[in-house]
Amino acid sequence: MELKLINAQGQAASTVTASDALFGRDFNEALVHQVVVAYQANARAGNRKQKDREEVHHSTKKPFRQKGTGRARAGMTSSPLWRGGGRIFPNTPEENFTQKVNRKMYRAGLAAILSQLAREDRLVVIDDFTIEAPKTRLFAQKLKAMGLGSVLLVTDNMDDNLELASRNLPNVLVLEAQQADPVSLVRFPKVIFTKGAVAKIEEMLA
Repeated sequence: MELKLINAQGQAASTVTASDALFGRDFNEALVHQVVVAYQANARAGNRKQKDREEVHHSTKKPFRQKGTGRARAGMTSSPLWRGGGRIFPNTPEENFTQKVNRKMYRAGLAAILSQLAREDRLVVIDDFTIEAPKTRLFAQKLKAMGLGSVLLVTDNMDDNLELASRNLPNVLVLEAQQADPVSLVRFPKVIFTKGAVAKIEEMLA
């Protein structure tokens, strides 16, 4: 598989040979959907709390007499059928949202995403991406010179300059190869890999 290699001006300079198993795989929409949904679900935390009928603040007095009103009988205002009553199956902080995805499926899903990005010309390779100082202005100028806006940069070595200069840009994310995740890969319209990152991710997903 040949990937487009660009220069510092964002122009196609050459090509880079990459693994067909990783960048030439057929797209499996069902698998990619499962991997993305599972990744997002596993990042959720049980931070919701609702009250059941025992926990709501209410009176134990019977709201109205049992017979003669024409209404359905009621014993307490804490009933889930009443406004302000407790929930039947309340959400709790102990709720578990995790979904299991086998390692082989996860790797196949990442490979399908990378292959589709390469087919759609959304994935390019650059020799190296560095800046001289941890300045957001320098990082933004370099992206502008390459004709790039919203972009995911996957590098083999994250230095302080890249990390500090990119964190204030809302449409830019810089990750190391081992941190590349399916959600970030499908979210950005353009993905840039350094040569070292291509070699590292091929080694990881081989």
